[in-house]
Amino acid sequence: MARIDIVMPQMGESIAEGTLSRWLKKPGDSVKRDEALFEISTDKVDAEIPSPSAGILVEIIVTEGMTVPVQAVVARIETDSAAAVVVVASPVLAEPAAIESAPVPSLETSPSIPVSEPLAAVGSVSLAPRDNSLEERLRTKSSPLVRKIAAEHGVEIAAISGSGIAGRVTKRDILAHLESAPEAPMPEASVPVAVLPHSIAVPMTVAPVSHDAPSAQAWPGDVVEPFSKIRRLTSEHMTQARRVAAHVTSFFEVDLTRVARIRAAMRKDFEAQNGQKLTFLPFIVQAVIVQLKRHPMMNAAVNGTDMIYRKQYNIGIAVALDPTGLIVPVVKRADDLSLGGLTKSINDLAARARSKALKPDEVTQATFTITNPGVFGSLMGTPIIPVGTTAILGLGAIEKRPKVITGPDGEDTIAIRTCAYFSISFDHKVVDGADADRFMADVKRTLETMPAPAA
Repeated sequence: MARIDIVMPQMGESIAEGTLSRWLKKPGDSVKRDEALFEISTDKVDAEIPSPSAGILVEIIVTEGMTVPVQAVVARIETDSAAAVVVVASPVLAEPAAIESAPVPSLETSPSIPVSEPLAAVGSVSLAPRDNSLEERLRTKSSPLVRKIAAEHGVEIAAISGSGIAGRVTKRDILAHLESAPEAPMPEASVPVAVLPHSIAVPMTVAPVSHDAPSAQAWPGDVVEPFSKIRRLTSEHMTQARRVAAHVTSFFEVDLTRVARIRAAMRKDFEAQNGQKLTFLPFIVQAVIVQLKRHPMMNAAVNGTDMIYRKQYNIGIAVALDPTGLIVPVVKRADDLSLGGLTKSINDLAARARSKALKPDEVTQATFTITNPGVFGSLMGTPIIPVGTTAILGLGAIEKRPKVITGPDGEDTIAIRTCAYFSISFDHKVVDGADADRFMADVKRTLETMPAPAA
C-alpha cells in the first residue's frame, strides 16, 4: 500500500498560505497523474492544482473555503486501488501532523520577495515570536495583508485571538478586532519601518486610514452577494496601489494608420505561419519596449529613496476575467521576442489566465504594464499603477476618424485615419510630467513612422 500526502503548494516565494476554494474530486474518485485535483486562491493567483500521482482520493482533510499554510497536508491519495479505504474526514482545518510538517517561514529565513510584489509595512508591530513554540510562530507569522493592516492601525498581532490554524490571525480576525475596538488617532510622526531585502519601499510615515465612509445598506428587493476571492484581492491591491503612488495621467492621440496598413499586408501570411491572430497589441508592445530603453525611469521601481532601474523588460498585460475580476500575466523578457513570439506569448497567457492555468511566476515581476479597455469600446481611461512599477499604459478603442492632414506643400486636407487615444498613468513622486510626456511622444512617433515590412 502506498499512500501519498497532497500538500498546499508554495505558489510564489512570499506566499505563506493558500485558500482551498474548490475540490474538483470527491473521496473515492479515481484520479490520473497531473489531473486537476482542487483549486486554490492566494494573494497572487487562482490556480488548479494537479495530482502528483495516479490513484484513489481516499481522504480530504482541508475542506472548501479553508486557509492553511503552505506544505500543510490537504488530502491523501492511495496508489494501490486494492488497498484504498475511503476516509470521511470531519471538517477540520488540518490534522496536527500536517501542521507540524509545514515549515513556518520567519523574517530571518524567508526567501527574498520579488520587487514587483507589494510588501506590507511592519511598522511598530512586533513579529518576533515570544517563544519558539510552533503555535506562537504560526500566530505571529500572519499573511502580508494582515501585517499591513496591523501596521497601519498600530495593532499588536500577538494580542489578537486568531481563528486560523494554531491561533493564526487571519484578515477576518484583524478586521473584526478593529471594528470592535475604539479607533485611536494615529500619530503623523515618522515610524520605523522594517523591510525585507529586495522589497518594495513602504512609506516612512504611517498615514491615518479613514473609516468615515458610510456603509451602504441593502433595501427591500436588493440582492446581496459577497465578494468573490479574486474581487477581494483586486479591491485590496487596487486600494494599496492608489495609496502608495502619486497618480497623474496624460493623454495622447496616436495615428495607427501605418500600423494598420502593415498589419493588413502581413496578416494573412503571419497567421498562416504562426497559427495566431495578429492584433495591434504586439506592434504597440514593440514600440513601448524601444522607448522604455530610452526612458529608463518608466521601467523602474522605487525602494525608499532609491530608484531601481530595471534591465529586464517584463510587460504585464491586464486580462479581464469572467464573470468579474482582473489578472495581469507577465511577458518575461519581452525585448527578446519577435513579433510572432510576442503574439504567441500574449495570446497564450491570456487564454491560460481565463482558464485558471497560470503559474505563480507568470503573474509577478512586471516592470511595465499595458491595459487595453479599448476592446470594450472605451475611448480613454486613467488606469491605476501596479505596486512595484512607475507607470501603466492604457489603450483606447482603435477607430477611424476624420483628421486634418498637412501635405508636403503645406496644403491641408481631411483624411480618414485609424486612431486611438493612449493614456499614461505615472507615479509623480519619481516620474516628472515632462519625462512621461517625452516617453509618450516617442511611442507615438515610433508607431506613426513605423517602416513598412521588407518586400
